[in-house]
Amino acid sequence: QVQLVESGGGLVQAGGSLRLSCAASGRTFSHYAMAWFRQAPGKEREFVAAISWSGAGTKYADSVKGRFTISRDNTKNTADLQMNSLKHDDTAVYYCATQITAYGLGSPPYEYFGQGTQVTVSS
Repeated sequence: QVQLVESGGGLVQAGGSLRLSCAASGRTFSHYAMAWFRQAPGKEREFVAAISWSGAGTKYADSVKGRFTISRDNTKNTADLQMNSLKHDDTAVYYCATQITAYGLGSPPYEYFGQGTQVTVSS
């Protein structure tokens, strides 16, 4: 059974940084693309960033390009999201996600999600 556990959320001032981490278990981590999504209060969940199974390819939402960086460590079964220059609009619950299909390049769909971690950016 696939399990995804996020950590690293918290309260930060605008302009600050946070690093989120996702620990995955239940199958061979290195075979699957990973992604981060977020959901702000009153809004639908939206895509933030994705990384291919090998780590060679990444994708980002326009709203976070140049500020966020997704990475993975296939030896530790983790996928991280480094968030810099945070804005109030980045406030949301952030979810780690992965796919049913192996060897994906990062494009949707994503079927497995973690429980989420809250990120709050004070203005």
